[in-house]
Amino acid sequence: MNKHRCGWCEGDPLYEDYHDNDWGVPVKDDHTIFEFLILETFQAGLSWITVLKKRENFRKAFDNFDYQKIAKYGQPKIDELLDNAGIIRNRLKIHATISNAKAFMEVQKEFGTFSKYIWGFVEDKPIKNAHKNYKDAPATTSLSDTLSKDLKKRGFKFVGSTVVYAHMQATGMVNDHEVSCFRYDQV
Repeated sequence: MNKHRCGWCEGDPLYEDYHDNDWGVPVKDDHTIFEFLILETFQAGLSWITVLKKRENFRKAFDNFDYQKIAKYGQPKIDELLDNAGIIRNRLKIHATISNAKAFMEVQKEFGTFSKYIWGFVEDKPIKNAHKNYKDAPATTSLSDTLSKDLKKRGFKFVGSTVVYAHMQATGMVNDHEVSCFRYDQV
């Protein structure tokens, strides 16, 4: 039996696996939230498949997204990352990752967990949209605008509203699966 998937992922096994197992699943674990946040920031201006193909390389290069380690990165590690052809070698995004790790831990200090902070924007419950076609999903919303502004105020970088909305979709804060997608009612 063929499963109907959201149109954006069809035809690429890597995309389909990501869609079927990760995208839109509510994430409350700080480590995973941080990973998605960093991957989304690296995706800014690029296609998601580009980042997805390099995901394992990112995990290795960034100490499995251990934000405590990343916050302490100095110039030797930055140089190593800039030489790593397995990741997206963007100096500004690498520096942003380090500052975002520091800002992430500051939010944890204030709220107990980053999850508690970010999920507070949706009152700890996913927003369930009803799009017939993935192309109908917005790139930003007033909520992603608000969250983006708050993250920037807290020192985060590369967290414009589009990046934030993509993060909300990826981590299940927003369910933007097509209503006919087999994952729509599962997440």
